[in-house]
Amino acid sequence: MEEVGLRLHPDKTKLVYCKDAGRLGLHEHTSFTFLGYEFRPRAVKSKSGKIFTSFSPAISPKALKAIGQVVRRWRIHLWTGRDLAELAEQINPIVAGWINYYGRFGRSELYPLLQRINTYLMRWAARKYKRLRAWNRRKQWWLRVIDRDPKLFAHWALARTSIGYR
Repeated sequence: MEEVGLRLHPDKTKLVYCKDAGRLGLHEHTSFTFLGYEFRPRAVKSKSGKIFTSFSPAISPKALKAIGQVVRRWRIHLWTGRDLAELAEQINPIVAGWINYYGRFGRSELYPLLQRINTYLMRWAARKYKRLRAWNRRKQWWLRVIDRDPKLFAHWALARTSIGYR
């Protein structure tokens, strides 16, 4: 690489064994992170429905943790002076960007993060509306909001409720 004017950083450069369904063996490095994606062996489903192991990308744990900290710093549950539409207007561009970038591969790895956002939104509702402090009322309200406006939040296309899909 030095012949073409590139230097490799010794701590960042390694040979990675790209294990998939057709290759076996134990090796020191079986994954790597690049541009916020972690490439490693994962169970995937073929078009015919058969499960097999493939070396594929998904959001890295480090990137997921960083995004989770950003969401936590928003402190959505304290924005009680705003209504749902204003909350959506504030967070949708950011969340849509994360979904578009990290959701391209291994989209299911984003579900816990998106459900966490829903949990914060439900905490916001309980804090804003005293009648929603009981879990059952909050759950009923939440499902009505989703039925009324399913496209209000960008992440609802992937993870609509924090209590699972209906």
